[in-house]
Amino acid sequence: MSPEYASEGLYSTKSDVFSFGVLVLEIVSGKRNRGFNHPDHDLNLLGHAWTLFMADRSSEFIDASMGNSCILSEVLRSIHLGLLCVQRFPDDRPSMHSVALILGSEGALPRPKEPCFFIDRNMMQANSFSGTQSTITLLEAR
Repeated sequence: MSPEYASEGLYSTKSDVFSFGVLVLEIVSGKRNRGFNHPDHDLNLLGHAWTLFMADRSSEFIDASMGNSCILSEVLRSIHLGLLCVQRFPDDRPSMHSVALILGSEGALPRPKEPCFFIDRNMMQANSFSGTQSTITLLEAR
């Protein structure tokens, strides 16, 4: 769900782009964003992809079952594109037309900004113990 829809109930043409970005990251990693769990941190799949991207370790995000059956540069480009699609503000995301062009080209991509949805599982657990509704924390790009 795009941030503008989740926070304000607004749907835009870029809402589908956000969903597409999540889907790309889920396919590449072989994991779902919802329910994603990592032993080293409490980030969701988008936060995990971003952290690895920023550390120049995006290859660690790729599902091991892909093995040598993929072209690494194309998969890394897909991760980069996925991160461009999950930007906080709709104007920062590419259009679906641009996404299609990017998928068929090899040109340089702009640097993505930090995605906004991160799940703080510690906060969610504390809220579930107190009987309140789970909370999603929106962290805007610094």
